[in-house]
Amino acid sequence: MKTLSTAFASVAAAAVLVAAGPACAQTPARLVPAQSEIVFVSKQMGVPVEGRFKKFDAQIAFDPKKPETGKVAFSIDLGSAALGAPETEAELVKPTWFNVPKFPQATFQSTAIKSVGPGKFEVAGKLSIKGNARDLVVPVALTQANGGSTAVGSFAIKRLDFKIGEGEWADTSMVANDVQVKFKLALTGLGPL
Repeated sequence: MKTLSTAFASVAAAAVLVAAGPACAQTPARLVPAQSEIVFVSKQMGVPVEGRFKKFDAQIAFDPKKPETGKVAFSIDLGSAALGAPETEAELVKPTWFNVPKFPQATFQSTAIKSVGPGKFEVAGKLSIKGNARDLVVPVALTQANGGSTAVGSFAIKRLDFKIGEGEWADTSMVANDVQVKFKLALTGLGPL
């Protein structure tokens, strides 16, 4: 459970960071946290385990009509990972997993945003978790209704690339290396598609 939780948290962090990317560019947009979510799923001994991050923020400047000029920066409070089991959540903050006292946040900084179809974008950038940075490309679908925008997407990361689950937990037969991250980001102040 501990290993799976850590993997989930990594994935969730990456998801949040990527999801925020498509929503940013020229005009500042605001994230609506109460309507947004970042979920991560890993497998522990072959069984899917789902978690979520409760605290995250984004700085977004994005014009859907000029995505290449957009910028996004995302931060996730790693200590906010929730798996529904307090004992497992207490383990995630420790050095073996997220090492929250030393690395309290995961961050994502976009390097390029491009349109890949109507309402569809790819956000490239650098994801940093626990002092380890990796390049990432996140597909994002953007929809708009009632004056708001919603960015959704998913991507996978390898937890061991970020040293999540070190020592005995590096054994991927217990906790899978792959972590799936899914996100839904509610945004206000974004220009029309």
